[in-house]
Amino acid sequence: MNIKKTISEKPWILAFFVFFLVVSWMVSGLNNERKLITDTSQIQSQDTSVEKIKVQVTKLEAKKITRFVNVNGRTSPFRTTTVSAEAEGKIISINANRGEKVDKGTSLISLDLRDRQARLEQAKASVKEHKTAFEAQTKLKVDGYVSDTDITETIAKLESAKAELVRAELDLKNQYIRAPFDGLLEEREVEIGDFVRAGDPVATFVDISKLKVSGTLAEKEIKDITVGEDALAKLVTGQEVGGVISYLSPVADEATRTFSVEIEILNKDGSLPAGVTAEMQLKGGEALAHKLSPAILILDSDGNLGVYIVDDSKRAIFVPIQIERSETNGVWVSGLPNTADVITLGQGYINNGQTIEPDYQKVGSMENT
Repeated sequence: MNIKKTISEKPWILAFFVFFLVVSWMVSGLNNERKLITDTSQIQSQDTSVEKIKVQVTKLEAKKITRFVNVNGRTSPFRTTTVSAEAEGKIISINANRGEKVDKGTSLISLDLRDRQARLEQAKASVKEHKTAFEAQTKLKVDGYVSDTDITETIAKLESAKAELVRAELDLKNQYIRAPFDGLLEEREVEIGDFVRAGDPVATFVDISKLKVSGTLAEKEIKDITVGEDALAKLVTGQEVGGVISYLSPVADEATRTFSVEIEILNKDGSLPAGVTAEMQLKGGEALAHKLSPAILILDSDGNLGVYIVDDSKRAIFVPIQIERSETNGVWVSGLPNTADVITLGQGYINNGQTIEPDYQKVGSMENT
């Protein structure tokens, strides 16, 4: 058979042969690519199979604790009053300095005597005169020399004279403006030579033998706050003192929806300052809580504070918590199961829902962590 002659007479045979070779080459390439892909996927599958992360776990039991509610507030004097003049006159002496401790009834300011003593003597004489007249008329009435009308008129004059005597005595007494209670003279608005009238304010007087610490509570915090319960005040000066809840507003503020609360603290030696920032620690009922080290607390992607625990399938589960009480060696938190397997070491290297290899430590609380 003459191949050249056949190809020259029938060229389509050559074209068909070339086409067959090209198609065979392409099919063989696809088979090789499929084999390569299969081999690569097997390699990747082997690479992704990593060991489980080993973490330290402690089994913790919940305990019943007293919750505390912390409230920011401010100290203030137990009593503050504006002392006013009760009689008119010119100030002739100042008897107490600002900031000085003064006993109840001690003179703070003296007014001039004016005619007070004379009016007192006049009132006494008037009372004596009408009293003598009444006694004489009573004797004369027996003999019919005095009528009942005359006696009634004399009695009215006597009572009027007695009232005038009381006013004169008070006016003389009010020559001295006195301390209304044991306390401190905080401010004085007048000086020697000033003239005051009855009702004019002359000084501000405070009682700091006890202090009030005032603050506001949110709506959700008032449920377990009770007047009369013990409380603690931590002053910005570093001083701490116990007290008692003395007031809780029965009605919320319309604008802020908060409730006013006050605690009362003793300050007999005057060492605690009034008008400074303070933190109140109030008892807020009881709760079941776990004591944890703050070091194991983490934030999730939504900003929730919590810890990782281990479930029955040995997976790390993130559980949000709420801090109920803080202490120097740990925090008490709620939100966990009563018995919880808490991841205490390695929580920074795991994700929520990840299978882990737990290494259990002794049962207890995290007090020494």
